Amino acid sequence: MRGWWQEIVGLVLPVACGGCGRPRTELCEECAAGLEAGPRRVRPTPEPEGLPAVHAAAPYENAVRAMLLAHKERGALALAGVLGGALAAAVRAGAGHAGDAGPLLLVPVPSARRATAGRGHDPVRRIAAAAAAELRRGGMRARVSAVLRQRRAVADQAGLGARERHANLAGALVVADGGRRLLDGGRVVLVDDLLTTGSSLAEAARAVRGTHPGDGPAEGLRAAVVAASPSAFEINRN
Repeated sequence: MRGWWQEIVGLVLPVACGGCGRPRTELCEECAAGLEAGPRRVRPTPEPEGLPAVHAAAPYENAVRAMLLAHKERGALALAGVLGGALAAAVRAGAGHAGDAGPLLLVPVPSARRATAGRGHDPVRRIAAAAAAELRRGGMRARVSAVLRQRRAVADQAGLGARERHANLAGALVVADGGRRLLDGGRVVLVDDLLTTGSSLAEAARAVRGTHPGDGPAEGLRAAVVAASPSAFEINRN
């Protein structure tokens, strides 16, 4: 596995900013500010059927894009904390009133097993764990419920348009055995690192709704991401 030695290497070798590459810092102040745009409701165009309300912390561009790619593809695992903090802000923005019953259950969209093995870690699950910890520090009951699984292979999404992504993912996710019980009694928030077409979150929503048709945690289902494509990031809408 790559994950453990990447963390050790990060302790003994010089680091560079995950956003701009500036040496001797994991994340400079200027790049960190890119995650502080303020979470907003986002809507891709076209919007896939079944997509829940989604909030994003920042547009996917410049330093934010570089940070997400560094964490996901280059093993900059130390960035999980700041990315998790941004995801926590998006979760808060869309979670509704603090007095609502039940804890927040952050359900990460799973990566393909081959991608996880190649990277040595599951980036979305790692960010979700950091987000749940940040929410708990803020007094909210929150935990990660990684109940979604891929039940069939899917193609690499890179280069696919909205229609092709939807066809590629349709029916690909399922709630694992015992997952329904884990979701009972909480408010489900689907989480991912990035929203582009919304196909991944729409498929995740379909899988969760299939376990609780018409009631339970699937009612009022919401989603949150670290970043969304600039065209979907509606800065003038709440």
